[in-house]
Amino acid sequence: MPAVLTAVVLIAVTVVLGALNPVRRTPVSTDTLGPDNGEVVADYLARADRSLDEADGRQERWALVSFTRPVTTDTVRDAASGTRVSQVLFRVPLDRVQTPFVPVSVAAGDAALARASDLAAGRAQAMTGETERQAQIAAVSSAELAGNCACVIGAVVRGDHDALAALRSEPDVRAVEALGADAVAGRFAVRPLLPEQVETVAPGPDDGVVPGSGS
Repeated sequence: MPAVLTAVVLIAVTVVLGALNPVRRTPVSTDTLGPDNGEVVADYLARADRSLDEADGRQERWALVSFTRPVTTDTVRDAASGTRVSQVLFRVPLDRVQTPFVPVSVAAGDAALARASDLAAGRAQAMTGETERQAQIAAVSSAELAGNCACVIGAVVRGDHDALAALRSEPDVRAVEALGADAVAGRFAVRPLLPEQVETVAPGPDDGVVPGSGS
């Protein structure tokens, strides 16, 4: 009998401790902005349009803006003036050279957006990789970004339906894909659509000469 009572007490203590110290579950992140690898570009563009057309009401939403060509942060500022720019996606365009994708989160305001290129330059400089070619690409990318090049391929913004629809009509904007109103900042992935991707989403060639390197 004492053994039974001891077992009951232990079970009760375990239940109480479990209630007081529940196991924390890691939040599940399933939201994604941008095309899937191998996706037909036309299918993604149609999917992006549907996501925005379904975003009725005045609720603000997170959205990925894809540009028709690499642009400057000034172009981003002017095109996205009706939304809050949260992240700028940089990639230096070099012919037949795979350059690194450099995302930079920005605070609210034009001044923070203007500094984003300098921040991207510092991050690109650290992306030296494991080969001499990758180090050369990182150095060239950093130098171009430091000069505030036309190297923005996309941006993550937040705005209501009307603001996002107006953004979609801007001449340099290729697509605007919106998430649901319940999406949480920092809990969705972003995969940019590159301006040169016109048929399918796939890596381009990487056999071009890196400027200044001779290889």
